[in-house]
Amino acid sequence: MPTINFIRPGGEQTEVDGIDGDSVMRAALANGIFEISGECGGVLACATCHVRVDPAYVGKLPPMTDDENDMLDFAETPRSETSRLSCQIIMNDELDGITVTVGG
Repeated sequence: MPTINFIRPGGEQTEVDGIDGDSVMRAALANGIFEISGECGGVLACATCHVRVDPAYVGKLPPMTDDENDMLDFAETPRSETSRLSCQIIMNDELDGITVTVGG
């Protein structure tokens, strides 16, 4: 089972178990990471699951779609070079240990 490390505002780190084939957003919602609300349910219609991915994992992710790129413009927190929507990050063994920063 791949793990996900969430860095929360203030620097607190929370490690959760992900499910292979499920999104980082779903893991966050199932484990009380309240900084991710996933209002659209993961259908790429909001930006409430915005995260910043640790640079060590960016190259392991599939390329960002145009729709995801456009939606990131609506994120509450400013986007960065490593910004992604966590609903679009699907867990697999290669992403085991991925670290994402949430919130402020």
